[in-house]
Amino acid sequence: MTAALPYVGLAALAAAGVPIFALLGALALWLFHADGIQSTAVIIELARLSSLPALIAIPLFTFAGYVLAESGAPKRLVALAEALFGWLPGGVAVAGLGACAMFTAFTGASGVTIIALGGLVYPLLRRQGYPEDFSLGLVSTTGSLGLLFPPSLPIILYALVGGISVNKLFAAATVPGLFLIVLLSGYAVAVAVRAGVKRTAFSWRTALRAARAAAWELPLPVIVVGGIYGGFFTASEAAAVMAFYVVVVETLVYRDVPWSKMPEVARQSMILVGAIMIVLGCALGLTSYLIDAEIPGRLFTFLHAHVGSAWEFLAILNVFLLVVNMIEIFSAIVIVVPIIAPVAIQYGISPVHLGALFLLNLEIGYMTPPLGLNLFLASRRFDRSLPELYRAVFPFWLLLLAALMIVTYFPAMSLWLPKLLRYP
Repeated sequence: MTAALPYVGLAALAAAGVPIFALLGALALWLFHADGIQSTAVIIELARLSSLPALIAIPLFTFAGYVLAESGAPKRLVALAEALFGWLPGGVAVAGLGACAMFTAFTGASGVTIIALGGLVYPLLRRQGYPEDFSLGLVSTTGSLGLLFPPSLPIILYALVGGISVNKLFAAATVPGLFLIVLLSGYAVAVAVRAGVKRTAFSWRTALRAARAAAWELPLPVIVVGGIYGGFFTASEAAAVMAFYVVVVETLVYRDVPWSKMPEVARQSMILVGAIMIVLGCALGLTSYLIDAEIPGRLFTFLHAHVGSAWEFLAILNVFLLVVNMIEIFSAIVIVVPIIAPVAIQYGISPVHLGALFLLNLEIGYMTPPLGLNLFLASRRFDRSLPELYRAVFPFWLLLLAALMIVTYFPAMSLWLPKLLRYP
């Protein structure tokens, strides 16, 4: 009974709303203390975290994303997408998908996309005649669609924790991400045809004007993604290039973000980075204990006795990850990955394929009822009840779930591009 008191206390603190990093840190300290190991074991993990070369990419990409969100980039992207694709069946919806995916990839947060682009894409879809449920579902879903594309923050975090090359994981997640966009675009076209959505007549003048307005932002994906895949610079160097380019363009060229506002933008972005870092540090201390206690080995022994094949293991893993990622995202990556990765290897599953699956589950978890973060953000942004959002995202959720099954059992989809680029 006495041994269970610390865990009861932690449960009570969690129920009282104590921050997740404090709970993780307290649990790590208690477990090491109970085993007679000095608490410095937790601090050692913090020191190891600070020495990771790719760590600098997180604050740089986050800062650049916040500058973009503060600028007029969302409005320019949506205007260009409408001008280029509005004449196609479902073109405006497909353009909205692409714009939101790209914006999420560069900002690293689905919430920023829903807030910054949602107010533009949703009324645009409604003006075109798309059904309300479809419009709400699309904006809520696409808030996290870009998490599978570089330079997505969760990809970098997973690579750091999982000990995988960031560039290799970027490549592994790209093809599943493109597959999702194609699948959802097909659904958007079908809805547009069924609802009789009118197309927007194409105008070269409008398209050129929109392209000219966004001329300085359009090269950004080519510079960052092309630079990484082309081997011109690493993810960390790409982060520095992107941050420098975005600051110059948005402050000196477009002048959307005055220099006087830059300290506040930096402060807001570093609040998010600080939250990620403190969760990451505390969670690494806990995972260090779990590994020392041979929890992955024990878990594999248990699963091996009850789960006979890799197919069964992947099915169970997907269900588990959907629940975990729906509740807490960043700490889920740090805590769960070191536990499940060794088990997955025992079943013959590639660590890179596992990373793509984890990130896809993360994306779906954002919109999974009842606790998906996108649902709460969209409810607040569009003043809709959660049951309305549940109904709106359900068709999209089913499509993403079908995509998850395909990516799960066809590993070549995530392994093809890293092999093509000859990543070791």
